[in-house]
Amino acid sequence: MWADRVLVTGWYSFLHGEATAGDVLAGDAVTATLDAAGIPYDVAWSPGFRADGLHLEDADPDEYHTVVFACGPLHSNAPGSGIPSPLLDLHARFTRCRRIAVGVSVLDATDPAVTGFDVVLPRDGAGSDPQPDLALAAPEPDAVPVVGVILTDGQHEYGVRRRHGSVASALTGWLHGLDVARVPLDTRLDAHDWRLFATPGQLRSVLSRLDVVVTTRLHGLVLGLQAGVPVLAVDPVDGGAKVTAQARALDWPAVLDADRLDELPEWWDWCRSPAAHHRAAAYRSGRPDGLTRGLIEALGVLPQV
Repeated sequence: MWADRVLVTGWYSFLHGEATAGDVLAGDAVTATLDAAGIPYDVAWSPGFRADGLHLEDADPDEYHTVVFACGPLHSNAPGSGIPSPLLDLHARFTRCRRIAVGVSVLDATDPAVTGFDVVLPRDGAGSDPQPDLALAAPEPDAVPVVGVILTDGQHEYGVRRRHGSVASALTGWLHGLDVARVPLDTRLDAHDWRLFATPGQLRSVLSRLDVVVTTRLHGLVLGLQAGVPVLAVDPVDGGAKVTAQARALDWPAVLDADRLDELPEWWDWCRSPAAHHRAAAYRSGRPDGLTRGLIEALGVLPQV
């Protein structure tokens, strides 16, 4: 007796498949539909994407009456690769199940990857009118903090005091464990590389839209605060150097040295607090700059009376 369950799959289910936000949201649209209809289901995930989920190779075909494949193109061979599509294995393994493809692109209606399905509900191709992609029907994901990450692997002038590699590894590993939207940023400007900002204003426009900046760079600290955003700074130089000194000059408390990374969760919570955002907002109007005053004095220019 087969269990009365549906197995939801997608390209994110295959060991070497690609998990895209659109594909996963399309799967969410399918599961939301099944929930509304009161139909029990499981979702199969690639172990490379969700190690703790149900893996396709562990799903027993006898436990399902239907397999639903959501989103993406249907093809027997990846273009130019000659490697058979895992869709063919899906058909062979779940041959006793009814198989439905929904929200897919059909390039060739005679392809075995297509004809292996009992029902195909395409979003485009196969001579049918285009349909809105399934991802549009997915439940809205929960909002998460947007975090700009500004790191440096340079500063070789510090010689043996450099802890940049270990600090970056620990910091990014910790960030990876947070449910946040990570935005890698660089303060280096380049007028020719589209991946980099060409002007400080372009960088500032992004920084001002963040919730928190996490950085190992002095200017990551300064520019984040100038944009009014709380900054969690880590000094990657043993014993502290310019990042620590700048935090002291700015009277900003959320700075750690390389030996205090165990305090990251505590300071992360503080940077997310209303108190931190209120304090960071004060930096938008600038701070008194002793260096520019010193320059004027060194130039021998007397202030206007």
